[in-house]
Amino acid sequence: MRVISYNLRKHRAASELEGLVDEHDPDILCLQECDTTDLPRMVGGLELVDSTKGNRLGLAVYARHNTFRIDAVRTIGLKKSLHDRMLKPAHERVLGVRMHEIDSGRGLIVASFHAAPLTALNALRRNQIRAALTELESMGPGLPVLMVGDYNYPVFKENLGQSVREHGYSLTLSDDHTYTRYRVLRGHYDFATSVGFSIDSIRTLPQRTSDHRPILVTAEAA
Repeated sequence: MRVISYNLRKHRAASELEGLVDEHDPDILCLQECDTTDLPRMVGGLELVDSTKGNRLGLAVYARHNTFRIDAVRTIGLKKSLHDRMLKPAHERVLGVRMHEIDSGRGLIVASFHAAPLTALNALRRNQIRAALTELESMGPGLPVLMVGDYNYPVFKENLGQSVREHGYSLTLSDDHTYTRYRVLRGHYDFATSVGFSIDSIRTLPQRTSDHRPILVTAEAA
């Protein structure tokens, strides 16, 4: 299974999606900072499963319609940062999809995630990540879970990795930095947490319009 995750930088990179899908042939596409009122129903062979509704800029998930049957979709709100309270962006920071892989008959859960911005403390983001994983598990107890997206966690990943492992999950970084807008903030912002998946690779794709680089996750449900 191939999954692309991409933060569109306030929808500026939306025009790249068709080419990205054509070039890398993913089975699933997870988006952050997309204009949910301006999303096409299809991108290549991928069909829009759902998007968040609480704010114009949000999350979306596309999946290959002849590969997966969609069983359930859930939007999850998480603990708010000071930024969230003052500027009132959408509180919907996780979009989870429980799906059925048609050929293998396996069930699995894939989610697009966008953590609180860098103005928040790492402790809050760890809280959000743990809460997100707990809520995703409740969508299908015992199913493999893969959550990809913009974790906004460039430093002190040892603490995050330990927190994720204590929750029974693995944290996997990509092969190169994913955020390039400011040199001082360059680092791995976009990665994956998973349980029940074997992660073969996470490749950072070339820089495009966004300040984030897309990542391509190649994984197999156990």
